[in-house]
Amino acid sequence: MKIWNEIWDYVKMIIIVVVVVLVVNNVVLINAKIPSESMENTIMTGDRVIGSRLSYKFGDPERGDIVIFRFPDNEEIYYVKRVIGLPGDTIDIVDGHVYLNGSETPLDEPYIREPMIPEEPMHFEVPEDSYFMMGDNRNYSSDARRWKNTYVKREKLVAKVLFRYFPKPSRIK
Repeated sequence: MKIWNEIWDYVKMIIIVVVVVLVVNNVVLINAKIPSESMENTIMTGDRVIGSRLSYKFGDPERGDIVIFRFPDNEEIYYVKRVIGLPGDTIDIVDGHVYLNGSETPLDEPYIREPMIPEEPMHFEVPEDSYFMMGDNRNYSSDARRWKNTYVKREKLVAKVLFRYFPKPSRIK
């Protein structure tokens, strides 16, 4: 009988560990692998990142946050991009520069990989409860400028990216 008690103790411990891992993975954190170059050089293709699922339960996204979200054109796919436009913002992209809310000074974006290749001017008006997302590698990013459903609704935000853990651990900014 003693052996069965010991086996039962191990089974209980395994069940508890599995439940804790499932709760952490589905409620607290998300683990993601970056499949494309759209966020380079901030996050490289193949990097593994951890995001906090709780960040936007207790606070609002800020301009510049890197976010994991459900892609508006196919919600079964997760995307990782940077928040550029907040609810109510107007965004103009002219000569490869991003302008917010009618400013004559372009948005300061030290994180972008290289200057954007100029295109036809674009104008966006971010609806309430939605966000405008762009990749840091603008010339190679499928982002809000190209999507059929341009804006990401608040409830589609999954997590704020906190850090990279592979191949080289580091905090993401």
